[in-house]
Amino acid sequence: MQVDILAIGVHPDDVELCCSGTLLKHIAMGHTVGLLDLTRGELGSRGTAEIRAREAARAAELLGARFRKNLGMPDGFFQYAPEYIRAIVRVLRWCRPRIVLMNAPSDRHPDHGRAARLCADALFYSGLVKIETRDEEGRVQQPHRPEAAYHYIQDVHLEADFVVDITPWMDRKLELIQAFESQFHNPNAGRYADQPQTPISGKDFLEYLRARARVYGRPIGAEYAEGFICLRTPGVDSLFDLK
Repeated sequence: MQVDILAIGVHPDDVELCCSGTLLKHIAMGHTVGLLDLTRGELGSRGTAEIRAREAARAAELLGARFRKNLGMPDGFFQYAPEYIRAIVRVLRWCRPRIVLMNAPSDRHPDHGRAARLCADALFYSGLVKIETRDEEGRVQQPHRPEAAYHYIQDVHLEADFVVDITPWMDRKLELIQAFESQFHNPNAGRYADQPQTPISGKDFLEYLRARARVYGRPIGAEYAEGFICLRTPGVDSLFDLK
């Protein structure tokens, strides 16, 4: 199940919130995308792990992802540990992505930064010949190190190293986010009206996401954009590649 881009989120809606516009754009360009959630998001104030799993599957279908996997790490309490690194390495070696997108390096939610470090190190270890992993059929996997990896930006406003114009896909991005009816405002999901109100469950949060995308788009003259942070210095073939 080789894919061009693997997008990793520690919680089932991280990818939709932060980089789904970029994923939609690349799928439209003919690239393939896979999704990996590290936890089931069971500590969320609204909904349940089972509800979020159904919502995640629906969002993946709407996106057009080749697959969506969940490693079932304990939400909020996973630690930097060899077994979790190996679990991520198995997925990397299975789907062999060219590019990986992952959580912000630091953020308000402590899971985000911890997951970013875990994933960044797993990318390195995935390329080491002497670290052996096996697939679900027990076959030894071949080492694989993606060509590039980038952190998307989450709750805390971080300076982006580059931005991607997602203007034509902004509305579809919001549709993907609203597929998580238990977590975000959706006027058609009245059955969650009795759930606790959170900073992300109101209509104002969706308006904030649109406004924030405008902020990242402004420097390149785009209406909406998503920002990313590089793990290493990127290169370009020509100065005219830059906007």
